[in-house]
Amino acid sequence: MNRDWLWSDGCFLGILLVSAVCMIWSARKPHHRMAFKRLFEKPVAVSAAIFLSFFLMIAVFDSIPMYHVKGSVSQSMQHTTLLDKALAPIGVVGETTYSSPLALTSYVSKTVWVHGIAEQVYPRLRYPAEHFKTQADIHVFCMHVIEKALLDSFLWVFAFSVVVWGVRRILTQEKGLSVVPSMPFFSALVTLFVCISMVLIFYDVSRELHVFGTGKIGQDIFYHAIKSVRTGLVIGLLTTVFMMPLALSFGVMSGYFGGWIDDVVQYIYTTLSSIPGVLLITASVLSIQTYLANHPHLISNLADDADARLLALCFILGLTSWTTLCRLIRAEVLKLREIDYVLAGTALGTSRFKIMTKHLLPNVMHIVLVTMVLDFSFLVLAEAVLAYIGVGVSPMTISWGNMINAARLELSREPVVWWPILAAFSFMFMLVLSSNVFADAVRDAFDPRQDG
Repeated sequence: MNRDWLWSDGCFLGILLVSAVCMIWSARKPHHRMAFKRLFEKPVAVSAAIFLSFFLMIAVFDSIPMYHVKGSVSQSMQHTTLLDKALAPIGVVGETTYSSPLALTSYVSKTVWVHGIAEQVYPRLRYPAEHFKTQADIHVFCMHVIEKALLDSFLWVFAFSVVVWGVRRILTQEKGLSVVPSMPFFSALVTLFVCISMVLIFYDVSRELHVFGTGKIGQDIFYHAIKSVRTGLVIGLLTTVFMMPLALSFGVMSGYFGGWIDDVVQYIYTTLSSIPGVLLITASVLSIQTYLANHPHLISNLADDADARLLALCFILGLTSWTTLCRLIRAEVLKLREIDYVLAGTALGTSRFKIMTKHLLPNVMHIVLVTMVLDFSFLVLAEAVLAYIGVGVSPMTISWGNMINAARLELSREPVVWWPILAAFSFMFMLVLSSNVFADAVRDAFDPRQDG
């Protein structure tokens, strides 16, 4: 038995672990605790955080590969994860071609001969259960699923609220502690209820039907939309990791040292900013794709090839998007280096490296945090744009960009195939909207000009 980890799996899970440790460590400082308190006092921030948490759980499940027997056919054909196991069999059971959402028959007719006469029929799909005879049966089934999901969600949320209320009461009465007393608990419960209900409804319906129909080659659109969550989050997080060291080091050095170092850094990021971003990214991606194509010994299978192109895209996006953050950090350091405690450290003979790491770097981290959260949604959308022009992730990688790129051709069909682009747009919209709302709350909460 072996576990076929991909490099992006390890990087993604490692970033999440490091981020969790950093958040716990930063919460030890009083001013950081006050910032987190201001953040979670806002109902919209709490709701956005819960939505993002559900997306994050999906991506984590899709980053944990399953065990395979060494040399098995399933291992050689695809990279199977824990999410694939949970969603099975919709990832492996396909149809012949298009089918509309919650349909029993194909969207495309087929010619059959009946008693020597040619007739156009819509063949029944393979996946829907045999007990569905008409669309009325599907409507009854969906209503039953919705009622059951709403009841189960209410019970889960009620149990959660009782546990939280009990813990808060014990800590408050026995130990004199207060656990987030001003947190908008009602908003959190409502959002949690909505998220759990959506998960249960979509999951239960997907056990029997194609929720969002199927695509051109019969693939389940709901499965592809769910699997694309990991791709979007990997691009957003890994690009930030590749971008942050360059922006931090160049920005702090440029602002603190000044002189020729400042001139060189300004020349570098001004030159990069003068090149159209799409053109620079396109040239870099095509160069790496050509290199991988000319060195096939570096890639062992299709999954590794798709993973290498995903990591390459993150690296390129990071190299081409650090300039804005570098400018902001440089401007902040130019102000901080004239503050009394920095001048006092210099007068006392403190080394420049210690001043940069102990005094300057911690005081620009609020800019880094806010910029990272704001840029996340931009990076998720950038993948869709790059895939649309053919220089995004590999066609073997399931992503919203690839779904939208394929859907633009389907919109010209007659009748129109609208559900693939609707599914990709809906999931991308929820992720980007949640991240934008949360980014605005983070910007307000970690603004050093806030009182308290």
